[in-house]
Amino acid sequence: MFKKALLALSLILLSTLHSKANFDFNSNCVNAYNAIFDLRIKDAQSLLKKEKSANPNNAIVALLENYIDFFTILSSESKADYNRLKSNRDSRLSYLAKQDKNSPYYLFAQAEVYLQWGLLKSRFQEYLSSGFDVKKADNLLSENQKKFPSFLPNKKSSGLIDVILGSIPSNVKGIASTFGFSGNVNNGIKTLESLMSSLSKSNYGFYTDEVVFFLCYIETDLLPDKSNYNKIMAYTNRMNSQSLLKSYLQGYVASRNAHNDSAIAYLAKRPRGSAYLDFPKLDYLMGSAKLNRMDTDANVYLASYLKEYNGINYVKDGYLKLAYYYLLRGDENHYQAFLKMVKSQGDLYDEKDKQALKEANDARPDINLLKARFQFDGGYYSKALQTLSGKDVNDFKLLRDKTEFHYRLGRIYDELSRDNEALIEYQKAIYAGKNTSYYYAANAALSIGHIFEKRNDKARAANFYKQAIAMKNHEYENSIESKAKEGLKRMGY
Repeated sequence: MFKKALLALSLILLSTLHSKANFDFNSNCVNAYNAIFDLRIKDAQSLLKKEKSANPNNAIVALLENYIDFFTILSSESKADYNRLKSNRDSRLSYLAKQDKNSPYYLFAQAEVYLQWGLLKSRFQEYLSSGFDVKKADNLLSENQKKFPSFLPNKKSSGLIDVILGSIPSNVKGIASTFGFSGNVNNGIKTLESLMSSLSKSNYGFYTDEVVFFLCYIETDLLPDKSNYNKIMAYTNRMNSQSLLKSYLQGYVASRNAHNDSAIAYLAKRPRGSAYLDFPKLDYLMGSAKLNRMDTDANVYLASYLKEYNGINYVKDGYLKLAYYYLLRGDENHYQAFLKMVKSQGDLYDEKDKQALKEANDARPDINLLKARFQFDGGYYSKALQTLSGKDVNDFKLLRDKTEFHYRLGRIYDELSRDNEALIEYQKAIYAGKNTSYYYAANAALSIGHIFEKRNDKARAANFYKQAIAMKNHEYENSIESKAKEGLKRMGY
């Protein structure tokens, strides 16, 4: 009788254990994860279907399906995709909360879902909800770190959160702190960079591409520093050569760091085929880079982007770039046609689109200033200087153009390390444009602050940072003011 009871109890226990999710990141799941980070989403879905059939209780599948939603929305930036998929967040969290609490993936997987949806919500300006999702992820990761201190994947996400919360703008940090939002950008970056080497020596090496993905955005958008360019590109070289995400990151980082020719080369080599996720933003990057270089086929890529893209960002900017492409070629009809599209199409989520609409409603740009601007954006500083050579401020009728002329020369001289000439032009831009709604004067003051900060002349640097803050009601006001306040903070003011 006792033996029968013992046998029955054993069978019940075995059945219970079998029904529990085992969070098995097996080779099939690793292959699916790698396919996701190559943006081969169909391949990933096929592998996950196979995993569900073989191991129906493996909760890693739910986590990887959330990654697929994350990259689907991130690449399309479509409000329709976001609304269609966002209910998956709650159902996955509910499912994961019922799984094996003794696994290091139990809290971690829930944190990942919160973090990924927190990042997506911020793309659609749901900032408060986004912040609470990121904070919830942070709390779960902290708890998981105490339970499983040697679980390396924890550091991947906690490092990113440290950067996100540490980069909250100065003007809202006080409010954010009352909700418990606090972080440290430098600590977060150190965590991620240290993880790059430790992952390769562990069983979690497959997470390397994700860490590279984070570092590319952090060091390109949150903490832009052109001196880090080679380091960032070295990170991307570790990624699979057939990864579409790798092509995007390399093109994006190169274009943002004024390595325009490299950006075009990276984007031209991108892998193609039906296996890959649709990613129209690569055509936007290519068209923008080719416009900077004055290539005759820039319009082809910009038009392709606008045809294929159904998202919320860079539609107005894309149409404005097309308008400027034709303006630079003297095609008045196409210029006017695309200028009308700027006013009627797209949304105003991103600063670039807000700026595009303002420019479309303003007086047409001076051809030489426009050409120099694109050349500057591409890193062709000597060409930009040549475009403006022989010009005098009196050649321009509008105050906007007079201010931009001095500002653009200042920026060019700054990048060519001709600091004294840059300072002179920046000062002229401040004098001419300090009472206008254009960003030139405020950004000139910010740039002078940077030059004096590099020289360790803190008093003068602080003076110009304060000037940048004092200028109000201009383009990019929040961004410029935040950078100026960060500059004052760095110097102890």
